[in-house]
Amino acid sequence: MTQYLLLNRIKVQNANAVSGFTWGFPSITHFLGFTHNLSLKLGRSKYQGLSLNGCAVIAHEHHVHTFGKYNDRFLQSKNPAYLLGDVYKVAQGGAPSIVEEGKMNMTVSLAIEFDGFIGREVSELLTWIKHQCLVQRLAGGSVLAIDDVQLFDSKSHQDFFKLKRALMPGFVLMDRANHLAEHYQSCLDNNSEAEQLEAWLDFIALKQQARPASALIAKHLKGLGDTKLHDIWLEHLTQPYSENIPQELTVYFSQLEETKKTKSLLKQWNEYVNPTNKTAADWKFCDKPNSGYLVPIMTGYKAISPVYENNEVANTRDSETPVCFVEAVHSVGEWLGVNRLKDNEAIAGSLWNYEYDDGWYLCKQTKQTEKHESSLEQQVAELFDPFDELI
Repeated sequence: MTQYLLLNRIKVQNANAVSGFTWGFPSITHFLGFTHNLSLKLGRSKYQGLSLNGCAVIAHEHHVHTFGKYNDRFLQSKNPAYLLGDVYKVAQGGAPSIVEEGKMNMTVSLAIEFDGFIGREVSELLTWIKHQCLVQRLAGGSVLAIDDVQLFDSKSHQDFFKLKRALMPGFVLMDRANHLAEHYQSCLDNNSEAEQLEAWLDFIALKQQARPASALIAKHLKGLGDTKLHDIWLEHLTQPYSENIPQELTVYFSQLEETKKTKSLLKQWNEYVNPTNKTAADWKFCDKPNSGYLVPIMTGYKAISPVYENNEVANTRDSETPVCFVEAVHSVGEWLGVNRLKDNEAIAGSLWNYEYDDGWYLCKQTKQTEKHESSLEQQVAELFDPFDELI
């Protein structure tokens, strides 16, 4: 019997706020790792018949430890000395080195796919799970408290509304890799040498574009009895600025007689058509490739070396596990309001799962993306051979 295990309002202190190139929220791999560790504990306990699979991440509150005018610098701390140089320095009366770390406090909920029959031990199991979660770390941070641990039937319409109500207000993290693939394809259509990194940066960078000042032009056209010219002007403003001015506007202003009243207007029009470095400009933020609360996220790892035997690599964590060198994989996600989840299928589509494929170790919302597989994603994957030797 499939259910949802809800870990509601997990309060975490000093979680890792840096993930690959991104910062501000932990990577999705942290939350799946937390779920995986809890699943391993279930397998070693008396609840061996139960299993945990994917999980949905819902954010309620977050506070990144930053300072500065634009919150652009992380707070620094002096930690207990652990490097050999620091140990000698502290032993001689000095202070340990200042370590800059990206840390944050957050309150999140996890909805985990729960499979298995419990029987009459529901209350005991939920108490056991809550205790195990409190002694684990989430994204490297300490779990301070969990408001509640509950089970919901994944097929029950009534339980769906109970789960949704328990999660509000909050934002669920959705995979929008399909937006990145579509935008990358449009970039390739315009420039065959476009790189996927450029397409990814279009979702992140705050871009502004200048347009020559045009307040007098807009006011004049709006006051005309002929609404056709004003409509053409409004349509022109919806496009990025270029020197391709609509012919109707060019003809109109070329025939407009210069008087004391129209002198400033015609001067602004000439500067609008032929701008220079000294022309006054209005700056406007450029729209992102897609609408929504889109954010850059780290979604897994890609192998950049073969898998080595443990004894072939020095300084490994243990003496048995094979070793493979990897790099972070980045994608695009969307924070979607919980109120926009309409049914149980939407909950199932928000669950992140592991996916392994020939050197790619990724986190995906597979139930959601199976229908959106495209040849483009296959082409992008083929650009990289995960087992290429580094020279």
